[in-house]
Amino acid sequence: MSQATDENINRVNNYVTKYCRKTGLTTHSMPEVTEAVVTGLAHNIETLGKPLCPCRFYPDKAEEIKSRTWLCPCTDMKNYKYCHCMLFVNEDGMPVTEHLPEDHEGLTTYGVTKDPAPEKYKAPK
Repeated sequence: MSQATDENINRVNNYVTKYCRKTGLTTHSMPEVTEAVVTGLAHNIETLGKPLCPCRFYPDKAEEIKSRTWLCPCTDMKNYKYCHCMLFVNEDGMPVTEHLPEDHEGLTTYGVTKDPAPEKYKAPK
């Protein structure tokens, strides 16, 4: 993958900081995890024009962008505060799973992990 520009990395970092405040979450405790996701998002902004989640495989990135499901914050993050990338996590470094539907793979993978700021959660309509 080509290197993302400092401008877009800073842009994504600013967004991440604001989104953490908005949701009551934090970034991963391992800086290299956060850095990899931020760099991937910045790279996708540069090459695709949108912050497509860098943690997934897409047969057709243009189609994925049209669906908007995996644009950061992805649909699961917006609806359930669940971040597949582990960019937005609770204080223990775990993705929030307590709001997920019971058949969601996140619950199978991580079990129930609490939301540190449930007052900042809005259930999907």
